[in-house]
Amino acid sequence: MNRAHNFNAGPAALPAEVLEKAKEELLNFEETGMSVMELSHRSKEYDNVHNKAISLLKELLNVPDDYEVILLQGGASLQFSMIPMNFLKSEETANYILTGSWSEKALKEAKILGETKTGASSKETNYDRIPELSEIDVDPKDSYVHLTTNNTIFGTQWPSFEFDWDTPVMADMSSDILCRPIPLEKFSLIYAGAQKNLGPSGVTVVILKKSLLEKIPDDIPTLLRYDTHTKSNSLYHTPPTFGIYMLKNVLEWIQEHGGLEGMEKRNKEKADILYKAIDESDGFYKGHADKDSRSLMNVTFNLPNDELNKLFLNQAKERNMIGLNGHRSVGGCRASIYNAVSIESCKALRDFMVEFQQQHG
Repeated sequence: MNRAHNFNAGPAALPAEVLEKAKEELLNFEETGMSVMELSHRSKEYDNVHNKAISLLKELLNVPDDYEVILLQGGASLQFSMIPMNFLKSEETANYILTGSWSEKALKEAKILGETKTGASSKETNYDRIPELSEIDVDPKDSYVHLTTNNTIFGTQWPSFEFDWDTPVMADMSSDILCRPIPLEKFSLIYAGAQKNLGPSGVTVVILKKSLLEKIPDDIPTLLRYDTHTKSNSLYHTPPTFGIYMLKNVLEWIQEHGGLEGMEKRNKEKADILYKAIDESDGFYKGHADKDSRSLMNVTFNLPNDELNKLFLNQAKERNMIGLNGHRSVGGCRASIYNAVSIESCKALRDFMVEFQQQHG
């Protein structure tokens, strides 16, 4: 089969081995005579899948015992509302660090529910960098600090997490979770939609400190309370069973390929291939992100003019390179190179970039 070089921003590439496994088990999962999509979510067979996915997340991320792992629906966008709904008290202020469109959307939802402030922002330079820690205004009285670890549209990523703030830190990790090891203990809550690094769309992973659950007010609707889902092992209502099955398979694939250390090594190699092509192009390709803020997951760049951008994208598509269109906020091109994107796909794109420059530079 002639598989595309899939650089889609999300839903994104899945490992071929994971897709093959799903194909083999699709009609008859573990001799049940049914697809995993047909199993009761209360069945022993599905229960094993569900608990395995949670245990793998704990293992890969080294989740401490004082954290809970839950599997939800509604995407990261629902978390924009659930976090302030559960944790922003009327007399407190939530602090949002703005590094792109998704952090803006998170802030917009929080403003509906309570008082907010912006601790730092790189909007003035079209979100081309992550603010320095010295620029960020954090008050111990803040209800929480919210940040987005990777910005798909602008191609920026927090290079590290050296902060030591005396306030809970909530992080949207939708587009870079499991791409590298992280100091989870620095965060009170992290969340991620599955459709970039974890599996197909439809599942949202949330990992939060157990102590947060004591702060949830009584007047939050049942399904929008985090403690509803921790108490029921994410089985309060019917979960997205096929998505969780695929999540389990992706997590097993990550484990088999060296865990988060293996993913980081692989992702750095892929990113270096493309950033080197940009840096050695004498300005023909211009990256959007500052070098110190470059993302391992989303490589954003422009060519000298819109005409060349369009020609590049058209010719790339003819070569079976899919999803390279940049977002309208930045224009140009974007290669999303999440965990499942192969080194070979990145080399193919690099080779095309070099050839295209030779022809049109």
